[in-house]
Amino acid sequence: MMRPRPSSCTKLWRMTTKTTPPTARSMSNSGSGVQQQLPAGVDPCHKLCKIMLSCPNAGLEQALDASGVRAFPDVAEQVLLRFENAGMLAYRFFDWARRQQRGYVHTVRAYHTMIAALAKIRQYKLMWELVAAMRAQGALNVETFCVIMRKYARAHRVEEALYTFDVMEKYGVAPNLAALGGLLGALGKSKNVRKAQEVFDKMRDRFEPDAKTYSILLEGWGRAPNLPKMREVYQEMLDRGCEPDIVTYGIIVDALCKAGRMEEAVDVVRDMSHRGCLPTPFIYSVLVHTYGVEKRIEDAVDTFLEMERNGVKPDVVVYNALVGAFCKANKFENAFSVVGDMEDKGITPVARTFNIVLNSLITAQRYEEAYRVFRRMIKCCEPDSDTYTVMIKMFCETNRLEMASKVWKYMGKKQFLPSMHTFSVLINGLCQKGELDRACVMLEDMIEKGIRPPGTTFGKLRRLLLKEGREDVLKFLVDKMNVLIQEPLCD
Repeated sequence: MMRPRPSSCTKLWRMTTKTTPPTARSMSNSGSGVQQQLPAGVDPCHKLCKIMLSCPNAGLEQALDASGVRAFPDVAEQVLLRFENAGMLAYRFFDWARRQQRGYVHTVRAYHTMIAALAKIRQYKLMWELVAAMRAQGALNVETFCVIMRKYARAHRVEEALYTFDVMEKYGVAPNLAALGGLLGALGKSKNVRKAQEVFDKMRDRFEPDAKTYSILLEGWGRAPNLPKMREVYQEMLDRGCEPDIVTYGIIVDALCKAGRMEEAVDVVRDMSHRGCLPTPFIYSVLVHTYGVEKRIEDAVDTFLEMERNGVKPDVVVYNALVGAFCKANKFENAFSVVGDMEDKGITPVARTFNIVLNSLITAQRYEEAYRVFRRMIKCCEPDSDTYTVMIKMFCETNRLEMASKVWKYMGKKQFLPSMHTFSVLINGLCQKGELDRACVMLEDMIEKGIRPPGTTFGKLRRLLLKEGREDVLKFLVDKMNVLIQEPLCD
């Protein structure tokens, strides 16, 4: 096992067993409460985000106008990245920013962020209007269409994804091998690899495939999983004179590990070394992670140490894999020691590192420890959406709604926009406890932030409202949703 090393983060981990149990007051002291008025000259992105999170829906544009902040393109881009999960709220800011001064032009990245946000809530008409605006400004590029293809494919709109590729030329952007790769990748990652193969076979004479194109196809067949077809494509790649690169090897190792072919995956890694192609930390992380899933903790540690002996410098991804391996074996002290080892080597733990531990502790029903780790985490790094979601869900499922609410308030203080999943777990928790009024307020807030509620969450609330004879409230919520989206959320 790995030898523990003292570090500041390790000390925080060690303290988890000595901290008093959580209370609503302790969480309140760590982050809830009303924000102070921001002083003049503060970061404009921070001020704009605060307005967007706190302003009533109807008066957003007036509040933005009254703020005195001018959203230059780089600032607007930052704000949109913060609100990319809140489609219509982000769009209102996007529209306000481009109307605030003559000659204002959004950055290409801002356009792409906004296009993706609108596609996520199926506002395709608005999305294509932005594409037309980009064309008028001469800002369209291949990546614009790749963003759209990915979003259509993820929504299982395969024909629309294909149409997007076909229509590129009409918008003045010549489709190329990168665009084809974007389409193949979008289809493969959305479980449509057969269609991706069909497109590839049809286009291979029009575009000369390279190692990257073949790697994208290999990844799709590996995800399927269909190892015989993956091997067939790999052989075709070799026959056409395309030499596999480090990405290709990584995809093959990952597919073999997910299919339970560990020994074969290890052979591929060894073959790489013999060919003078040094495996990357990602490839080692796949091996370590898979050993952890199989609870082969000694093999996971040996693989990590072998990586270091081979001169491959570990990164946060492979460290996270080792943390996960120890957690799956319920060896939390060893996991904490790995976190200390990371810091000793100048690698800062990230939210994902802590999320692995939190999820494992919660799965083991060690709820108090999970909460204490969360409190230590917020002193080391910023939680992400998954962190907040898993903590709120834990408190809801253990009948501690007051603590779930405290986490929610802390999230608000940090100006962190809740994701669809974070909203949903709290709304579901409120419904479970019969807090119907609070659940309705939360759903309304979700809609006003431009986030499309999932059908399961709305369906649960709908049934409870009908059961209590509150059709008027249901109609109010449905009307608000109809403003946000054009598709029904339930049957």
